[in-house]
Amino acid sequence: MTSKPPTRLASTGVEGLDNVLAGGLTRERLYLVEGTPGTGKTTLGLGFLLKGAEAGEAGLYITLAETEAELLAVAESHDWSLDPITLSEMVPAEGLAADNEQTLFHPSELELGETVRGIIAKVEEVQPSRVVIDSLSELRLLAQSPVKYRRQILALKQFFAARKCTVLLLDDRSATGSDLQLQSIAHGVVMLEQMLLGFGAQRRRLHVLKMRGVKFRGGYHDFTIERGGLCVYPRLVAAEHGNAFDGAAVSTGSPQLDELLGGGLLPGTATLLSGPAGVGKTTTTVQALVAALERGERAAYFLFDERVPTLLKRSAALGMDLQPHLDVGTLEIRSIDPAELSPGEFTNAVRKAVEEDQATVIAVDSLNAYLQSMPSEQYLVLQMHELLSYLGAKGVVSLLILGQHGVTGDIRSDVDLSYLADTVMQLRYFEAHGEVRQAISVIKTRTSRHERTIREFQITESGLHVGEALTDFQGVLTGVPTFAGEAKMLMASRGEGGMDAKDA
Repeated sequence: MTSKPPTRLASTGVEGLDNVLAGGLTRERLYLVEGTPGTGKTTLGLGFLLKGAEAGEAGLYITLAETEAELLAVAESHDWSLDPITLSEMVPAEGLAADNEQTLFHPSELELGETVRGIIAKVEEVQPSRVVIDSLSELRLLAQSPVKYRRQILALKQFFAARKCTVLLLDDRSATGSDLQLQSIAHGVVMLEQMLLGFGAQRRRLHVLKMRGVKFRGGYHDFTIERGGLCVYPRLVAAEHGNAFDGAAVSTGSPQLDELLGGGLLPGTATLLSGPAGVGKTTTTVQALVAALERGERAAYFLFDERVPTLLKRSAALGMDLQPHLDVGTLEIRSIDPAELSPGEFTNAVRKAVEEDQATVIAVDSLNAYLQSMPSEQYLVLQMHELLSYLGAKGVVSLLILGQHGVTGDIRSDVDLSYLADTVMQLRYFEAHGEVRQAISVIKTRTSRHERTIREFQITESGLHVGEALTDFQGVLTGVPTFAGEAKMLMASRGEGGMDAKDA
C-alpha cells in the first residue's frame, strides 16, 4: 500500500500558529523566525521538526550557537525525545586554540565557507524534508559584510529549494535595526516578542510580518511557552463566528427582575450590572447562573475579584449552592490572576468554555479587575468589544459586573463600558427611615421595552427578592430620596438573621 502524498501545507507543530497561518507553512519554502533571546525560537524549531517526524518526514536541526547538550535539555523540559530527528552541532571547538586568537576577523572568510559547506554536506547526508538552522547571527558575524551575507543566504535558499526542503531560519535579531535584506529573501517572516510589564509575568506575542500566497491572520497574537511547546492564542475576529440560536428570553430566576428587564435575559446579549461594593451585583449574577443551570444549561464563571471557596460559601448561605453543579460538570468557575494571564489567553479560555464545554451563560466578575490590573495593555476595551460580539454571535448570555466608587450621591466608575452592553442594570444604595436599603433599575436595553421604574430589593437567606416600584420616592438614584407616600410601600426590614449588605 502506497503512503499518502504530503499535503501542500506543513504544520508548524503549534495549533494556534497554524490557525494564524490559515493551515500552516507552504512546503519547500524558506522562512525566517525572528525574536530576541527567550522568546521561544528554539522551542518552535524543535516542535516543527517533531511534528514532521510524526508524519514520517526526516528532520535536521543545525545548531551554530547552542550545543547538542543544551538542545537535549530544552527537549527534556518539554518532555520531548529528539530521537526521531537529526541534530548537527556546528560549534567550532577549534576556535579555542591558541593560533586562532590573533584577531577576530582574520579567519572569518575561511570559517564562513567551512560552515556553509558543513551545512550542505549534512543536508546531502540526511536528505531531510524539514530543516531548522539556529541561528543566523553566527553566519552574519562570519560574513562581516551585508553583501556577502545576503549572497550566502540566497545560495542556501537555492540549495534547499532544489532538495525540496521546508526551512526555518532562526534569528536572534542581534543585527542593528530590522534586517530587511533577509526579510525580503524569506518566503515568510514570523516575529516573536517578549514584554515586561510593571508587575507580573512577562508577556509574549507574535505577529506574521509577511507570508507570500497566504491570507494569514494579521495583528498581534498572544502566546505562552508551556510544557509541551508553544501555545498561541489567535486574535479573535468575531465576524468569523456565529450560529443559529433560539432568541427567546430566559429567566433570571426572579419573576420581578424579569418584569423589570421586559421579559428576562435574551440570548446573544451582554448585560452589565453596575453599582458600589456590596450592593448585590455578584448575588444577582449567581442567581441568573443558577436559573440557567436548573434549566439544564451549562455556564462558566470567570472570577477576578475573590477566591472560589469564598464565592461558593456565601452563595450556599444565600440558598444558591453551586457545588452540585460543579460536581456534575455543568458549571465551571475559573479564578483568574490578571498579573499572570494575557488578554489573548483569557479570550481563549472563554472560547473554550463556549465551543468545547457548550456554555450558554458566561459571567465575568469583574471588569474592573480585568481592565485596571493590566494598565500597560493597550486597546483592552476593543478586545472586550470583540469578545462580546463573538459571544453575541454564539447566542451566549453574557453577564458583566462593573464596580463603582462611592455609596450614595455621586457614584463613578473607573471606565465607562456601558456602550459595550446591550442591557445595563444599575444597583444603588439609598437611605429611608434610618436604614440603608438597596434599589435596582434598568437603565437601557437594546432588545426590548423594559420597565423604567426603580424597585427595592433585598438579599436574604433564600436569595434575591425584588419588591414593588418605588413610585412615592423622589431622588432614589441620588442615594438620599424624599418620600411622599406610605411607609408600607417599602419591603419589610430584615430581622437579625438576615444577610447584611456586605455579605452580598
